[in-house]
Amino acid sequence: MRIKHVTLFAAALMLTACGLDIPKAIQTSYQTMTISKSDITLPLKYSATLKGTSDVTIKPQVSGQLMEVCIVEGQQVKKGDVLFRIDSRDAQLELESAEANLLAAQAQESSAKLEFESNKNLFAKGIVSKYVLDNAENQFKQAQASVAQYQATANRARVNLGYCTITAPVDGIIGSIPVFAGDQVNTATYLTMVSGNAKMYAEFSVSESILEERANAENMDDQGSLEDFPDVTFLFKSGTEYNKKGRITSITGTVDRTTGALTCKATFPNPNGVLYSGIQGTVVVPIEIKEVMVVPQNAVVRLQSKSLVYKVAADSCAYSTIVETIGISSERDLVVTKGLEVGDVIVTEGANNLVEGQRVLFPEEKD
Repeated sequence: MRIKHVTLFAAALMLTACGLDIPKAIQTSYQTMTISKSDITLPLKYSATLKGTSDVTIKPQVSGQLMEVCIVEGQQVKKGDVLFRIDSRDAQLELESAEANLLAAQAQESSAKLEFESNKNLFAKGIVSKYVLDNAENQFKQAQASVAQYQATANRARVNLGYCTITAPVDGIIGSIPVFAGDQVNTATYLTMVSGNAKMYAEFSVSESILEERANAENMDDQGSLEDFPDVTFLFKSGTEYNKKGRITSITGTVDRTTGALTCKATFPNPNGVLYSGIQGTVVVPIEIKEVMVVPQNAVVRLQSKSLVYKVAADSCAYSTIVETIGISSERDLVVTKGLEVGDVIVTEGANNLVEGQRVLFPEEKD
């Protein structure tokens, strides 16, 4: 090693003797920042799936042959539009039979009523006994019960006939249609889905740890009710931002013990029908924190479970100090809650390469 130093020194002398200028090594300072407090808006991002605000699965209420499919996949429909028709001949016959039975029962009721009224007059004159009057009254009540029974049967038959024509329960767009005219269907057969797409839900989960971080951030804006939350943004998988803002409209009241998360819904207007159920993307929720210490992520060194930053002391050397940060952060910054004070100077670039006590600030060279 000594020989190496002598050789380098001799080479330097030779270069000097030859009249060559040796460039002087200039030590440059590390980039630093002085800690202060400021406001920050954190864009919290959550994976989300879009659903129509009233996605309705369409299944038959009666069994029979599917006679007509009146819509196509992707078609926009209005509430009440006909979607499917099921063979209604059996239902029509059942209704006609029920109505005929109802007419017969009504005729029987009318006769029983006349008989009862007649016996009531005769009983008043002492011509018939109380037994005869009571028997006539019972016959009349039985006839009334028969009318009510056949009326219910006719109503049920009428409802079943109506079920043979399946209509859209909401405004929306038609999903996949796995059936064809001529198929036999029953109450378990999936026909299609009508996605009510005038407004769309973006469902996403908020982890319990995030909720704890928000609870511990005392200077975070008070957002106790849904109305207090700011507008949110939806990003498609491509990163493109949907051009209309949404609002958080529901948060489940309990944490799912399996996932450790709350389920939230943000509602987005969809006037042009460009959003569809099943689209996956990202909901961005901007959360504002006031009067906090914000540092670049590059300034924080992760060492196992600890987070360190390098504070610059009066001797221009850097010494590590443990800090605490909240888990919610922006893409470039972190919020420090403990370990730093306003006025502290920390290293912001190259912190990962520092060693304890290394000098990081050097005086500027004078011309």
